[in-house]
Amino acid sequence: MQIGIDSFAAALDGNSRAVDPAVRLRQLVEQIQHADEVGLDTFGVGEHHRRDFLDSAPEVILGAAAARTQQIRLTSAVTVLSAADPVRVFQSFATLDLLSQGRAEMIAGRGSFIDAFPLFGLRLEDYDALFAEKLDLLLKIRDNEYVQWSGKFRPALTGQGVYPRPVQNPFPIWLGVGGTPASFERAGALGLPLMVAIIGGEPRRFRPLIDLYRETGKQHGCPPEQLRVGVHMLGYVDENTQRGRSGALLVGSPEEVVDKIIRHSETLGGISRLSFMMNAASLPQVNMMRAIDAIGAQVAPALHQIDTVA
Repeated sequence: MQIGIDSFAAALDGNSRAVDPAVRLRQLVEQIQHADEVGLDTFGVGEHHRRDFLDSAPEVILGAAAARTQQIRLTSAVTVLSAADPVRVFQSFATLDLLSQGRAEMIAGRGSFIDAFPLFGLRLEDYDALFAEKLDLLLKIRDNEYVQWSGKFRPALTGQGVYPRPVQNPFPIWLGVGGTPASFERAGALGLPLMVAIIGGEPRRFRPLIDLYRETGKQHGCPPEQLRVGVHMLGYVDENTQRGRSGALLVGSPEEVVDKIIRHSETLGGISRLSFMMNAASLPQVNMMRAIDAIGAQVAPALHQIDTVA
């Protein structure tokens, strides 16, 4: 099982006071560098278009981190594909892949907020259709240097080349999902790895949806090892933290958190990646670094041994 961290680059501290944006982004890059140093597998940066966050351009943040890291995989969490041009998205992540020497990934999704729609002149009535069409184009670009494509929301491509091309072929694209069955089916039908945002309630309620994903993928001829499942969960690891709470919160000592993740993996039929969401309210930097230390020293080594094939 791969273990990583996701951040939303909060612009406010835990008391809802504004932080210095330049300091906050510098600290975020330092966190990514430290996660690399302690052996974590992934670090993801979200994308939001509102006052509370500083991550409207996650590829830029990850590009800065690429120059200061060696092994860790750098991913979006998630790329709000509905509000973006798939050509430009692919170019940005291909560039990130070149800068990181093949360590970039993308989690494509629709995001948790709708702020990007009015900002970029999009209609909420097109919410589902926009995502379906843009995902189709993104995958077409990934698989073809020269693209023949037409759709409703964007001018057609008639054989133009899309550059640069990434190091990885195919470039890793995960599908980020919440709780909509159609999204799980889409990921299975396309044979894309799945990243499930579990931010509340009991994780076991997602088992039927994950089973639907795997069954759909099987029906479309995808081998089980291709149908990887990752989960994004709120969490914080520290020896001094009070005992972990129930549900989807991964809070507690390293031992408690490892046990809980193993239980969740068994409940969900085997997960390939667990990403800790630890920065929704901008934890102090010293706390973040201490949590990264604990995850790297005790949580990740224990979970790297877990068989994730259902």
